[in-house]
Amino acid sequence: MKKIFVQIKNFIKKETVLVVAWFLAVLSMLIIIPNKGYIDYIDFRTLGILFCLMAVMAGLKNCGFFRMVADKLMKLAGGQRSLEMILVLLCFFFSMLITNDVALITFVPLALEVLKSAGRKDRVVPVVVMQTIAANLGSMATPVGNPQNLYLYTKSQMSVTEFLIVMLPYTLIAMVVIIAAVIICSKKGERVAVLTDVCEEDKAVNAGPGNFIKEFMYIIMFLLCLFVVLKFIPVGVMVIITIMALIITDKKVLLQIDYLLLLTFVGFFIFVGNMGQIEQFSSFLNDVLSGNEFIVSALLSQIVSNVPAAILLSGFTTQWKELLIGVNVGGLGTLIASMASLISYKFVVKDYGELKGKYMVYFTASNIIFFAIMVAAYYIMVCVFA
Repeated sequence: MKKIFVQIKNFIKKETVLVVAWFLAVLSMLIIIPNKGYIDYIDFRTLGILFCLMAVMAGLKNCGFFRMVADKLMKLAGGQRSLEMILVLLCFFFSMLITNDVALITFVPLALEVLKSAGRKDRVVPVVVMQTIAANLGSMATPVGNPQNLYLYTKSQMSVTEFLIVMLPYTLIAMVVIIAAVIICSKKGERVAVLTDVCEEDKAVNAGPGNFIKEFMYIIMFLLCLFVVLKFIPVGVMVIITIMALIITDKKVLLQIDYLLLLTFVGFFIFVGNMGQIEQFSSFLNDVLSGNEFIVSALLSQIVSNVPAAILLSGFTTQWKELLIGVNVGGLGTLIASMASLISYKFVVKDYGELKGKYMVYFTASNIIFFAIMVAAYYIMVCVFA
């Protein structure tokens, strides 16, 4: 019995957002009794695209594709400053296409390995914190950069061009500030000997024509996913293609997809759908949001994280641009503001447990500064283009 209790406790600790989503969903079911209208709450297009993208990213990661690309780029590093710049910008630019969490899962371990080989343990905290900020800010540039973007892009029915135009100024501002921060906080130093070759196990896995064929297949599938996002291909067709391709060539990837994330979305869809049926709650949230979509979504993200904030608030406003910018800027701040930030934290604590306190202080201070800069940038943009 005690063992079961510990397992439940660990699950709740690990999947807090999932548990909260379904706790709220079940509570709302007590008010709005389940009925056939529930099916309309669920955004199957978003879930389908997320499923396909997670499958493709898991497959490419297994092939060592991202590590090999990073390996080639890292060999360009000269001094300590250029090394850190490459490590941070890898997260910024890759997150635009492979999502912020996949970018961190791929490049934070690389950074830890590279800094260890270079004998620069003292740079672990600042570099990983900047990688995390870079991934969260870089991912806001595209509809596929993070789950909240994909959801709001689908929900708002924006065109890709409109989405990119909305987010471009903030992406450029973020890039400039990130580059400036790395230059200011890093040390120029002497040339660093960086051991960036992938490990022998990776080389064994990545060898042979079979792996090349898989890489090619996943790249084609990724391009097809982009066509789905552009609405050239029905999402149902892409889901079938993805499942069939994995069954035939790479079954293990089906077990590596984050189905709990999909279930988290479903839980929030049900909660938001039900709350929208309650006139008093709907009226209250509409009043709070009216004209304040940006700051409300940014601040709410600090408490519940930006994906749930996007889903919740999307049911009570049609000011999509403000909401989109708000939840992306809201990914800065607390450790849970963007769930992707927890990935970096866990990697650092696992390898350098003694840096836990230092990491939290540095992370919080850096995120508050970036949050303040991006909030100021938003209001300046509003004043300039009003």
